Amino acid sequence: MKIVFLVSSMNAGGAERVAATLVNAWARRGDEVTLVATFTQKKPSFYPLTDGVDFVWLVDRMGTARGRPLAAAAKLLALRRLVREARPDLVISFLTNVNVMALLGLWGMKVPIIVCERTNPAVSASSGAVLRALRRWTYPRANVVTVQAQASVAAFKSMVPGIRCLQVIANPLPPALLDAPTTTGSPGREGRRKLVAMGRLVPDKQFNILVRAFAGVAARHADWDLVIWGEGPLRAQLEEQVAQAGLAARVTLPGRTENPWDELSRAQAFVLTSAVEGFPNVLLEAMALGLACITFDCPSGPREITRDGTDALLVPAGDEGALLEGLDRLLGDAALRAVLARSAAESVRRRYALPVVLEAWDALMVMAGASPAACKDVGAHHD
Repeated sequence: MKIVFLVSSMNAGGAERVAATLVNAWARRGDEVTLVATFTQKKPSFYPLTDGVDFVWLVDRMGTARGRPLAAAAKLLALRRLVREARPDLVISFLTNVNVMALLGLWGMKVPIIVCERTNPAVSASSGAVLRALRRWTYPRANVVTVQAQASVAAFKSMVPGIRCLQVIANPLPPALLDAPTTTGSPGREGRRKLVAMGRLVPDKQFNILVRAFAGVAARHADWDLVIWGEGPLRAQLEEQVAQAGLAARVTLPGRTENPWDELSRAQAFVLTSAVEGFPNVLLEAMALGLACITFDCPSGPREITRDGTDALLVPAGDEGALLEGLDRLLGDAALRAVLARSAAESVRRRYALPVVLEAWDALMVMAGASPAACKDVGAHHD
């Protein structure tokens, strides 16, 4: 099958990692995959791509258009020409702005299109009014629209009425993570234990709430430290909060890491305090590595990933008191951590293994009208 896969870029991000995992898997099984980055600033892919993936930049086909309207029109025309030449059996698009561009640029072309939201669109503030209006207008023309969690479905249906087929598709665990051993949970040097969080230092991650909650339990769990991996505009504010709490020796913000799985494996527990998520890959990865986890029940993803709190401590979203109580319980109970760690690793490695998610994607392709058995003549009817 011929697949054209559209992304904004292939920088270091969750959507990009999922895109790389999927296109590599499809190429390895024999599909012809063209991965198209639509952003106008070219950078190499942060994630490795197999030789079977043809990675191209749309800007190379846009000519020398200047000014936003001309550049936007040139991008749409370039995409249309690329798809006409590639004659794919299916186009898959990630992220709202890319999805809208794909549906506009391929208007009237008889090629199945699957567009994928990568946040919870009902609560995300990442899309402005114009983009939301365009999404409402264009998404009904997609063969299939996907969200990442069941919690997003009802609200999104009301936001964008008329969608032909709205489906839930989860992120796969990277194959390399499935091959990784689970962490032992043993203390580090000098008997210290680590509670780890990861994410951009931005308001939605609510690390200020995490610091306050940890400060409330730190005295009772003197062998525990908090490490918040990530970078962002709230660094100075968080560092000041840590200093004022007198926890500079026990709460660290070391910045971004190029090896998140290694850092997770050195920890004994993981915490997610986001106000909103689309599908928190870092929670999924921490659980797969065998970490005992505690997470806010934020929209969306944590409830489904943890099976309603069976495989991790699930506390009400934004409830600082409940977070403090949950941390107190988790940090103080080694037996509970061991049970949660085993349950988490077994559960997510089974439910989110790449073969399982690829099977779900195959079902989506059939829904879109582009199954391997049915799509071989589709390319002859474009435009």
